[in-house]
Amino acid sequence: MTQPYNGAQMLVCPVETADFQHTCAVVVSGDGINACGHTLLHIGGHWSWYVHIAGFYKVPKFMNGDGYKRYLKENGKREIRRWPVKLPNPQGAHDKLHELIEKPWLWGIIANNCASFVEEVVQAGGNKAGVYLNCPVAEPFA
Repeated sequence: MTQPYNGAQMLVCPVETADFQHTCAVVVSGDGINACGHTLLHIGGHWSWYVHIAGFYKVPKFMNGDGYKRYLKENGKREIRRWPVKLPNPQGAHDKLHELIEKPWLWGIIANNCASFVEEVVQAGGNKAGVYLNCPVAEPFA
């Protein structure tokens, strides 16, 4: 049985610094007992990319727009909301994403989770936004 689509590992980051002019935290429904949902980073500019952590000790996965639709369908998820995030330092966010794609992310359910991954990138971009209760469906990414 094949696993549902979660994106692809990128050895070279396809996202350019200019793409961070349009950035969103995207909240989708969770899996199984996860009622708090899942958070992905959407980066758009010349291209549209979704990046997220999918697994306990995995590298970030990338999807283009069509891949994101496939991800939602194959995983039985639905988009709940998007939170636009302004980044005063897009180069900082770009550099952080480059750093994070090189190593597995130690996912820790409550801490160091999918929302934490998105927070690290946007905070490196100069925005203090995040989720503080670690339940993305129940709070704003602000």
